[in-house]
Amino acid sequence: MTAPNEMAADLLAGVLARNRRALGRALSVLEDRTKEASWLLGQLYALSGNARVVGITGPPGCGKSTLVEALTKSYRGLGLSVGILAVDPTSPYTGGALLGDRVRMQALATDSGVFIRSMATRGAMGGLALATRDSVDLLDAAGYDRILVETVGVGQDEVDVIRTVDEVIVVTVPGLGDEIQAIKAGIMEIADIFVVNKADRPGAELAVRDLRAALEMAEAEGVKPPILTTVASEGDGVDDLRENIEQRYDAMESNGDLLRRRFLHLRLRVENILQRRILAAAADLLDLEAELVIAWEQRTDPYTLADRLFAGVLSHYGEPGRPRG
Repeated sequence: MTAPNEMAADLLAGVLARNRRALGRALSVLEDRTKEASWLLGQLYALSGNARVVGITGPPGCGKSTLVEALTKSYRGLGLSVGILAVDPTSPYTGGALLGDRVRMQALATDSGVFIRSMATRGAMGGLALATRDSVDLLDAAGYDRILVETVGVGQDEVDVIRTVDEVIVVTVPGLGDEIQAIKAGIMEIADIFVVNKADRPGAELAVRDLRAALEMAEAEGVKPPILTTVASEGDGVDDLRENIEQRYDAMESNGDLLRRRFLHLRLRVENILQRRILAAAADLLDLEAELVIAWEQRTDPYTLADRLFAGVLSHYGEPGRPRG
């Protein structure tokens, strides 16, 4: 497919050359959902699928950023390139990320084998930016060997991280008062590895025991996730974590779990795109806001209104001469 304009073609070339400036501009295009975004993703998607994508999540204050930095250094020690997507709370004033990557990961900023991007959630549920998966594909196609996705740590909705990554690392820390809270509300089910960070603090052994007890009580089938301890600020236990990540990834490749998980990712992404497009069509073509006002005044139930709007969208695209898709 021909590029929509010269800028899009230049961006694609820059991404494939792993030019930092081009990567930054391309990621902005994806986040802003400009007209070039769909074309760019169409070109990059076939080149993706080679990187190992790891999500790091957990409650605020557990040291996720420090752990991501330490894990990145461990991978760099093996000569592997790393892309980092740090998903931060959205500023209510600017719509941008409140926590900048340069503030949190200064030591990595000058490493040519590392690319860091802070992304704003922009209201997305689950602590993930709407464009996170698209951004993963971009960094994957650019040739980064490992991609680390650090999420906000917003609690129950954090389970959405499983929609984006190959492996999920759930981080907790001693002294939260109730260590099990880190794995409540669905977090336990999505974890591939648990990490008790800041394990030099009092209560680390208790945190490990509580996690192990919670896993024993869970009715989940299969192998229980390992529980590791780290002191990320000192680098302690980080190489062991990296080895566990790689070993699990190798096992997922050999038993087919990786392909099954990635197929699920595709299904969820397509469903999400369809939902957004149908909603956008209802808003643009049928004046959703006006329909809501009328329904409110007439006490029309939401199911009837949704059926009417959906039928209206289908009717619009089904008319002769109307575009389909």
